[in-house]
Amino acid sequence: MKSLSFPRHGDKENSDFFEHYLRELLTERDRVGLTDMIGQIDALMITVDPGHSIRYVGELCLMTPYHYLVTLESESHWTHILRIDMNSPDLLIREVKDSSTMGIFRSLNEVYPIGASKPNSRYMGEILRVENMSEVTRLQQEREFRFFSQDEIRRLELPGNLAISKPSPYSHNIVAYMERPEDQIRVYSLGLSRIRDDVQAAYRQAKELQEELGIDKLLNPIDHLATRIYSQNRETAILEWLSLSSYFYWGSYDIKDQNSSTNVTKSVHFADEINSPAKVFTANNTPYFVNHLEKLPSPTETFVRNYGPRLHHLAIGVNDGEYNGMENIDYVVSEISRQGKKFLLDVIGSREEGIKQIFSSASEHSSLIIEYVQRFGDFDGFFTKQNVAELTHAAGVEEELLNIQASASIKLKPSSEEFPA
Repeated sequence: MKSLSFPRHGDKENSDFFEHYLRELLTERDRVGLTDMIGQIDALMITVDPGHSIRYVGELCLMTPYHYLVTLESESHWTHILRIDMNSPDLLIREVKDSSTMGIFRSLNEVYPIGASKPNSRYMGEILRVENMSEVTRLQQEREFRFFSQDEIRRLELPGNLAISKPSPYSHNIVAYMERPEDQIRVYSLGLSRIRDDVQAAYRQAKELQEELGIDKLLNPIDHLATRIYSQNRETAILEWLSLSSYFYWGSYDIKDQNSSTNVTKSVHFADEINSPAKVFTANNTPYFVNHLEKLPSPTETFVRNYGPRLHHLAIGVNDGEYNGMENIDYVVSEISRQGKKFLLDVIGSREEGIKQIFSSASEHSSLIIEYVQRFGDFDGFFTKQNVAELTHAAGVEEELLNIQASASIKLKPSSEEFPA
């Protein structure tokens, strides 16, 4: 396996530091066998605040191809497992039972104004399939990555059959390893397992509506995961992820209109993102404290300052083709819009350009955006720069409004506490 053999895309210039350590780290990863031992993304972990998980399961099962499988109950969490099939990642939707529950993941939210308004709502990270968990963990510890102990994993009420890294200082995500032969089913060692009637009812309602609308056959698994980070952490976050995974650096594009860059990594083992989603990192080109001098837009850095470094959106693929006289993506968006779900802009792109994309509004349950993306024919690329600029701008407008609302809420709190009724 040669992780540096893939063609490079993009126009973003990287530092000498990045180019040097990209070569060194991936060459070493191949040499010690980690590239072969680490497989695809097996699952994604998301936590929501108390009372939100059932509605979020319903939302996801309407807007994506996911199905409710089972609920795992531990002392202070419910974890709902959503699955499409064994060829694409599961979703683990965790709900904290008690709003006063504290912990490391909540603390990652509480120093950010909008993040603090939903203290338990956050994307946690990915679970990667490995051939030999103890050997992968040993090699990563030799590279100075740190992992939670088994006792800490029990206290955090995460699956006991995982090796879980400490949160990244750059993306605030964790990376977990699960030992699983390719031909065996995924199992998560956590609490009591049962199918909950209330979750099942929300799931059935969503799937019946999805079928009634005619969108159930148009949606594909996750295409990519997009994380937003501080400008100064762009290169280190990418290198860290490549070191922990078996992904390669596909390339970076400079989105000058929005003063940002979009940086793409993909699995060395799978040509199709359906099997293991691309991992995208977006970062400002300049830090926030020069904005008053440069007068440049700053939607990406503003998001990170409001929410913290974290996942921004999940992109769902849409089949190429037409339905009811409309491009599939246009039909999907029109039908979901009729159910009350808002989108941040009109569908952008065209068949001539090779791609169409759109962002939903952020979920009230997880703060995550759903992106829909339809690529046409033999489109050779991952996106177009103009589409990314328009999507970034639209998301920035919504996030500014949310920041204003959060600031107003914070300002109102002291007066009510100082002068209680």
